[in-house]
Amino acid sequence: MTPTLDRLLQSIDAKRDEVVALTQDLVRIPTINPPGDAYEACAHLIGERLARKGFAVEYVRAVGAPGDSDSHPRTNVVARWQAPQPGECVHFNSHIDVVEPGPGWTYEPFGGQVANGRVYGRGTCDMKGGLASSIIACEALIESGLPMSGALEISGTVDEESGGFAGVGYLAERGYFSKPKVHHVIIPEPLGVDRICLGHRGVWWGEVETRGRIAHGSMPFLGDSAINHMSAFIHLLETQLQPRLQGRHTAEPVEPPGARVSTLNINSIHGGQVEQRYSLDERGWPTGDLPAPVVAHLCKAVLDRRFIAEENLEAVKQEIVDMLEELKRTRPGFDYGIRDIMSFVPTATPKDAPVVDATARAIARVLGREPSYIASPGTYDQKHIVRSGKLRDCIAYGPGILDLAHQPDEYVGIQELVDSAKVMALAALRLSSPAHFG
Repeated sequence: MTPTLDRLLQSIDAKRDEVVALTQDLVRIPTINPPGDAYEACAHLIGERLARKGFAVEYVRAVGAPGDSDSHPRTNVVARWQAPQPGECVHFNSHIDVVEPGPGWTYEPFGGQVANGRVYGRGTCDMKGGLASSIIACEALIESGLPMSGALEISGTVDEESGGFAGVGYLAERGYFSKPKVHHVIIPEPLGVDRICLGHRGVWWGEVETRGRIAHGSMPFLGDSAINHMSAFIHLLETQLQPRLQGRHTAEPVEPPGARVSTLNINSIHGGQVEQRYSLDERGWPTGDLPAPVVAHLCKAVLDRRFIAEENLEAVKQEIVDMLEELKRTRPGFDYGIRDIMSFVPTATPKDAPVVDATARAIARVLGREPSYIASPGTYDQKHIVRSGKLRDCIAYGPGILDLAHQPDEYVGIQELVDSAKVMALAALRLSSPAHFG
């Protein structure tokens, strides 16, 4: 490595406290989705900082997109720094939304506490730590004084945890992730500092509805329980479909290894009377809600079906329909409805793509070892960039351990923040200004 590049990496080492502080600042804004809290505050924290560094900053509200409202505006931030010489643009995209904290924390979920060489809090790993590292990487490049070409972009986008339709999906449809504006995209999801994520499995979210006939709960024989019908459907899922899925293996390097097969998760079930809160006083008398004695005439289940590259979406859906049709033929009174919620096909960036090669070379230089190549078990915003932006030179790379995402006591390692910032800086420099590498 040349002395000039050595100085660049040393400057990132010197920003260790800065990347920690930025991660803390981001985590302390509780951008919980749903409902989509504090998006504007987080977007402006990012935008105002980058504006001071010479970026042109744009705030893009996804008006009319799912979830957008005046009380919870879906505000994205996109910042661009243009080098003096023309060249290609490298874009770092991070989502700013996080899931709810949930129970079980020993650290304050939105405190951004530092302990054990880590920053703790909801979103440290997924993925505000990666956002902070990408910002530090770009700032270090700009401050280095290296003669650069092309452009650097950083975006903080919303709603990735709920599909990304008001975030990257909205922007991609409007050309923000397409050539000639953008050529390469790195998404700093928490995949590990020595791993490059090439893509992800596919997903079909669907809702199945079973139908019955209402009757008095004391005379259930006069009705037909939709919940019982749903139970029969779930029994088929468990005894017929899930064993078949376990036998379907992908050649893609999905991590963790348990996700190298097709999977099905029953996300939710709702049937009969709406959920109520029951309680009794000291006499045993009810003090909360009271039940109504009816047979459930409707039951709905949401299915989260993850499928591998060797499957196709239509076959995935047809498999569910076939099971429902079997029940309709064999189970008296069974009737159903089914509808799509959302779906995305698997994505995979070729290993010889420019962004993959540049990131792999950077990992080898910073960490002294070759990277491993993986695919993600769940989808992330690469799906919109490929589908709507028509841009395939896209990967996920960032600090953090994927298994910690959405867990209590989520954290990101401080050294990981620094190392990943170095990798991102070198990768961006190689892609936008290749002359520095001979």
